[in-house]
Amino acid sequence: MSSPEIASLSWGQMKVKGCSTTYKDCKVWPGGSRTWDWRETGTDHSPGVQPADLEEVIKKGVKTVVIGRGMSEALQVPASTVDYLKKNGIDVLVLQTEKAVAEYNALAARGVKVGGVFHSTC
Repeated sequence: MSSPEIASLSWGQMKVKGCSTTYKDCKVWPGGSRTWDWRETGTDHSPGVQPADLEEVIKKGVKTVVIGRGMSEALQVPASTVDYLKKNGIDVLVLQTEKAVAEYNALAARGVKVGGVFHSTC
């Protein structure tokens, strides 16, 4: 199963190919995507992305996770979150969201089992 292409990104809106939903923040993995609801894990810009935000994605068997920190990179990614991924044998890229989407799409196009979490505003 391949990772779906992120078809479009603009401030506050993301579209994933093959999905009719427009996301503000989203999680993607091989074969699917859904809204990334920060309230589920108590996530906020600081301290930022928690391992709990990524568990669902890594359970899908991804080899790489791309984290989009927002258009102005306001979303933090603590070292403990990066360490959590690395300890699970997963490569991680932490980038500004436009760059993160481009990198994610490039990896998906090459057939890499890639997943991601993307913040589409600040």
